[in-house]
Amino acid sequence: MIRAPGNPDRYGESILANSPQARKRARQAAKRRVQNHSQRATMRTYIKKVLKAVAAGDREAAQAAYQAAVPVIDRMAGKGLIHKNKAARHKSRLNARIRAL
Repeated sequence: MIRAPGNPDRYGESILANSPQARKRARQAAKRRVQNHSQRATMRTYIKKVLKAVAAGDREAAQAAYQAAVPVIDRMAGKGLIHKNKAARHKSRLNARIRAL
């Protein structure tokens, strides 16, 4: 989004749109960007929990963390936050690491 000096919206971004429709779309885009960032961070946290358990060598904890992470990864793919192939790749690689323990 192109930032303009002054006139920040409530997300701290400046709106450069002139028409009411463009202003609304800019507001919606800013709102979605904040939500997407939060959801992506949540997904990454669940993945890191699995990787941390694998690094510690704890197979049971890694399996439990993986079981918790799979629905989160699938949900993000369903919402379009990540591609379904990327979700499958994450799950496959995490599971391979757990099986290697």
